Amino acid sequence: MRISRKDGQKGSIRPERVLLVRSIWNGAISFGLVSIPIKLVNATESHSISFRQIHTEDGGRVRYRKVCELEDREISQAEIGKGYEDADGTIIPITDEDLSHLPLPTAKTIEIVAFVPAERIDPLQMDASYYLQAGGAPAAKPYTLLREALKRSNKVAIAKFALRGRERLGMLRVVEDAIALHGLLWPDEVRAPEGLAPDTKVTVSDKELDLADALMDTLGEIDLDELHDEYREALEEVVAAKAAGEAPPESPEPARSGKVLDLMAALEKSVRDAKESRGEEPGEVRQLPQRKSARAAPKQTGGKKSTARTAKSTTSTTSTGAKKTAAAKKTTAKSSQGTKKTASAKKATAAKKTAAKKTTARKRTA
Repeated sequence: MRISRKDGQKGSIRPERVLLVRSIWNGAISFGLVSIPIKLVNATESHSISFRQIHTEDGGRVRYRKVCELEDREISQAEIGKGYEDADGTIIPITDEDLSHLPLPTAKTIEIVAFVPAERIDPLQMDASYYLQAGGAPAAKPYTLLREALKRSNKVAIAKFALRGRERLGMLRVVEDAIALHGLLWPDEVRAPEGLAPDTKVTVSDKELDLADALMDTLGEIDLDELHDEYREALEEVVAAKAAGEAPPESPEPARSGKVLDLMAALEKSVRDAKESRGEEPGEVRQLPQRKSARAAPKQTGGKKSTARTAKSTTSTTSTGAKKTAAAKKTTAKSSQGTKKTASAKKATAAKKTAAKKTTARKRTA
């Protein structure tokens, strides 16, 4: 990519963008017996800054020249072809005509082989992206049919196609009003992540997970359109300064990285920093509800209303208990008084009987 200065001012370097969209492959989509003429267009573009190799002593360009080993001379691009090197070092020439006669149905056709849910596609398989442009007026109706069928089914199409000398796997999906083709790696081209996870047994506590969730919640979401390449912008400033004969801007102090000694403290600080960067009050770290697990504690109701209800319930229970206790004491007191009166009455009756017996005995003696 070439860099140009628009107005001669510092920091005004911007990559030139090619507005003309050219197709890189012409063919058709095979959708059962339906054939849809299409053109393949790159869906992405690179804005990275490229450098030339130079001779550090005098600034001269360093170029690569293509030299024939047998003739020991530089040759032009028109003289260069393809060749396959055999195991013994023999070169077998392969011409474009040889490749054009390959017995592949996908040589000029994007052949749809299945329709699957999008979540079935592992992001690790994603490769280059393209747009499929309808190839003229006759392609408008079948193109629209395939697009609307993909929309209604909520699925993506899996296809095979040949591009740049080899057959590839692809995924067709709808992007706005167009159909996009994502190149996919073959399943055997994706490595398994064996031996990459920590080989030591590590236990993560619920509190650490709560803090991690709180950090994720604080960072929240972001509009991807707001993100930009800060490295490229800084590089443009350096190039502009050098072109103007000025000293390049100083780089900020790099953040210190090292071993995390206290994971909890690091998480808590991360949450506070994230809140401050968003203009929020750091305050206390808000812990999210614990995740459901086999050892999860029963749900507890929080909040002022809940506390007030609990306090009211406790007061009511205490008051009721006090009343019952007082009533029980009164009942016991009454029962005790009744028992005392009964005992007194019995003593009085016994005394009267004793006195009556004594009187009868005296009369008999007399």
